[in-house]
Amino acid sequence: MQTYITKGTCSRQIIYDVTADNKVTGVKFIGGCSGNLQAISRLVEGKDIDEVISLLKGIKCRSNTSCGDQFALALIDYKQRHSNP
Repeated sequence: MQTYITKGTCSRQIIYDVTADNKVTGVKFIGGCSGNLQAISRLVEGKDIDEVISLLKGIKCRSNTSCGDQFALALIDYKQRHSNP
């Protein structure tokens, strides 16, 4: 499992995993608007990492970011850390 500490949102942390074939799974937001974040978690379950990034990156709420945008940033960070040189 991966953990990402959010910045500028009501949620404080995102826990998630990415499968060997780059599918997002097991997404859980800590803090924030429970109903909306449960919906995001269900909607992205099993989707390709690049599709999730494309869907959520740039969505604005408070502080010029959102929980969805923070998750996209978490996935971008994941990809950078796990890319082959």
